[in-house]
Amino acid sequence: MLFVPTTVLTSDWPRSSEKNYKKVKIDTTFLRSKVAIRIFALFISCALAPIIVLTILSFFRVTSELRTQSFERLREINKSMEEGATQRLLVLETEMTVVATNLRQGSADSILSQDSIARLKEHFQSLVLITDNEGTLPIFGQVQNIPELTQNEKKDIFSKGKSFLSTEYHPDSPPSIFMGIGLDVGKQEILLAEVDIHYIILMGLDYNPLPPGIGLCLLNNEANMLYSTLTFPLSIPDQIAQEMKSGRSQSGNFEWSHQKSDYLSNYRQIFLQSNHVTRNSNYWMSVVSQAKAEVFEPIIDFRQIFILAVLLSLWVVLLLSYNQIRRTLVPLERLKEGTQRIARKEFSSRVMVKSRDEFGEVAESFNSMASQLARHFNTLTTVAEIDRAVLSVLDREKIVDTVLDRMREVFPCNAVGVTVFDSTSKDKAQTYVRDSELGQERLMDTVELKAQDVESLYNNPKTLALEASDVWPSYLLPLARRGNKSFLILPIFIKKELSGIVALGYLQPPSLTQDDLEQARQLADQVAVAFSNVRLIEDLDRLNWGTLRALARAIDAKSPWTAGHSERMTKLALQIGEKIGLSQEEIDDLHRGGLLHDIGKIGVPPEILDKAGKLTDEERQTMNRHAAAGARILEPIAAYAKVIPLVLQHHERFNGQGYPDGLAGEVISLGARIFGVADTFEALTSERPYRKALQHKIAAQYIKDRAGTDFDPKVVQAFIEVMADEGIKL
Repeated sequence: MLFVPTTVLTSDWPRSSEKNYKKVKIDTTFLRSKVAIRIFALFISCALAPIIVLTILSFFRVTSELRTQSFERLREINKSMEEGATQRLLVLETEMTVVATNLRQGSADSILSQDSIARLKEHFQSLVLITDNEGTLPIFGQVQNIPELTQNEKKDIFSKGKSFLSTEYHPDSPPSIFMGIGLDVGKQEILLAEVDIHYIILMGLDYNPLPPGIGLCLLNNEANMLYSTLTFPLSIPDQIAQEMKSGRSQSGNFEWSHQKSDYLSNYRQIFLQSNHVTRNSNYWMSVVSQAKAEVFEPIIDFRQIFILAVLLSLWVVLLLSYNQIRRTLVPLERLKEGTQRIARKEFSSRVMVKSRDEFGEVAESFNSMASQLARHFNTLTTVAEIDRAVLSVLDREKIVDTVLDRMREVFPCNAVGVTVFDSTSKDKAQTYVRDSELGQERLMDTVELKAQDVESLYNNPKTLALEASDVWPSYLLPLARRGNKSFLILPIFIKKELSGIVALGYLQPPSLTQDDLEQARQLADQVAVAFSNVRLIEDLDRLNWGTLRALARAIDAKSPWTAGHSERMTKLALQIGEKIGLSQEEIDDLHRGGLLHDIGKIGVPPEILDKAGKLTDEERQTMNRHAAAGARILEPIAAYAKVIPLVLQHHERFNGQGYPDGLAGEVISLGARIFGVADTFEALTSERPYRKALQHKIAAQYIKDRAGTDFDPKVVQAFIEVMADEGIKL
């Protein structure tokens, strides 16, 4: 028994619903009727059985045809292989004959030339001249295990003019193929070459010219492997191996397996007796193979077609036999699929049921439920995205932009305003506004808050609703001027202190539920957290810079002559850096490095710092160690890793005459080169116990004159521009 709820739908919005539960009994008795049994029997006998039988017969027929075609293709490839190998043996014999003819005619110099030997090396691994008197004379390459010719073989070579061909098989080393040509019968001279078997089989190519998926093996008449393109051993059945050895069968087909993979192969003899005096092997055997999986790959498509044909037949029979049943089953199936899509959060999907019975009513109720779920889920998703957006950034402007961009997706309204209080004044604030007419553009107004407006927000810390009024709070004026007459105000508090306001503007009074208000408040609280994080980062940043300045002043205060030196030098260095065009990150590193550049002077005794006369060599060495000491002091602080080179190298000179490491040119970090100019200028224009302060123009000219020696010319040029901005022209 199935209970199905139905929902009454209105034209625009579900303002009311009425749930009626009706008992819908699904009849299953037809499955036990004789008609149903006959229909199922007819379905099996008339539809599935013939298709299955036909498919099985077709499968075996196609398999047999593919096997036959594959063997025929392998036979043709092997035939081409035999013809090619025979032709290349004739080419080799011709090349040997040409060499032999040139040697007989006394043209040995042309044979032994670099170009000739290079051409011969393309087909031969080595070439030697064998005589009875002088032994073996190598032309190029090294020949191992030179075969000794019998008297009968020599007789055939010199009397019949045949070439000598020997196939030497070595179980533990690569096989060798030798070809020889007779030269002088009197001296019994024979030109012998070791043939490159790769040329005979694959024409010496760097790639495999065989069709994809085809493997090639070359065997001698004992079925021993001479050459193979396979990456695994060829497994020849014993019966086929015996036929190959006996020479009774010139060609044939066989099948074999390797590591659970089956292969089809064709073998074919390559005769050697007609043109050559042969030894060890009267013929070779060429074997080409292909994996069965590649041969019968079309069967996979056949199987897929078979499955589709069976399914098509099944559906055709079902359409004809169960048309009336499907009127009940299809709506249920669609409702089931719709439920599954809802479970996958596909709320935009709809169930389409055209029946005019209870299933149609259920479908309408289901679609209405999906719409409501979609609206609620989209709201929750958007709120979550806004939460992530405002909490993932530490820039107040970006947080404001995110709220202005996304707030209307969650809470339908005509305009959104965000008011951010000025950190230096509690009465002033900036209000940012965006609505549908502005698009991506935002407006910003500076407003001054009245005491009663601030008090009203403290009295309503969660939400505050304001309707049409002649006198609006100042923070709402930018929204009111754009025609908004109703507002939902969400104050933002950080540590019980008013820090901002989110205001939603409406042209008409909105209808907001308690859930809407709670969601709006929750989002405002997230904005408050984001603002709090921004304030925390700003406080930490101010604390960091304040600490650096305090440390710089503490270092400079060690000597009354250097008070304020680090801050003055840093100011000038920053001006130079801006002229050069450093990025903001590089400017910040320059700022930190400038404040800390003399931190190593903590270890320099005051009597050296304040000495009025010239420093001794030992005192100078102590003073010069302050740069390296400063780098060691900062080394444990990972955040100052980029600052350390500036501190360490700020006394290096462009010509390599500085300290501590004597670096030169652009090997010195750019920040340190900037410090070199700024530090020198500030020192020259300040009073010291050993000299008076120089005028700014004189000190600037001093630096200009040493551009390219003590100082980087590019930095000096930027320094001159800074001086010009301050009225000092050189």
